[in-house]
Amino acid sequence: MSYVFAAPATPSVEVAGRADRFPVHRVYCVGRNYAAHAREMGHSDREPPFFFLKPADAVIPSGSEFAYPPKTKDLHHEMELVVALKSGGTDISVDGALEHVFGYAAGLDMTRRDLQSQAKEKGRPWDVGKSFEGAAPCGAIKPVEDAGHPESASIWLKVNGEVRQNGDIADLIWNVPEVISHLSGLFTLRAGDLIYTGTPAGVSAVQPGDDLHGGIDGIGEIEIRVV
Repeated sequence: MSYVFAAPATPSVEVAGRADRFPVHRVYCVGRNYAAHAREMGHSDREPPFFFLKPADAVIPSGSEFAYPPKTKDLHHEMELVVALKSGGTDISVDGALEHVFGYAAGLDMTRRDLQSQAKEKGRPWDVGKSFEGAAPCGAIKPVEDAGHPESASIWLKVNGEVRQNGDIADLIWNVPEVISHLSGLFTLRAGDLIYTGTPAGVSAVQPGDDLHGGIDGIGEIEIRVV
């Protein structure tokens, strides 16, 4: 097969302890999936899960320099547990959902909060607030055979050494199997999909020059520098 110009490289993520990389198909994100974060954003503790997408090439590795995006004055960090799928399908049951998980990683959902807020006020999609270059930093994926399927683990983020977010993945409103099941009712999930599962309370703004360092106990860590 020939193309009118060179096809772009497939986005991929490092796999901890392996030479092979994880090719990214799609990036799904769950909105307001921790009760405390839902409250700090002005919403109730529990509502049906909802989702948005980021482009696969928004994924950047730990250790990257993250370019402060244009048209915003309020860029926020959101530390998240990322689920990496090895298989998929539609209408996956909650009981069978974990069979599709390859592994887990620590990731960041970077958000142009002011643009997102403007879109909300006008009833428009969130794309400009959530989907831009480098908007989905992702650390190395720890395979299930090494990580298991964690139900409780500290999730934290420091900015310039100061703790900004500190929670536990046990506080997910919708847990990983439930998220996968709900999502598969809306989309056909496939190997290579990443699911960012939501962020705990403590989201706040960052500026050029800030160093972000986060992690999930037993899963891994991620670091980026805003430039």
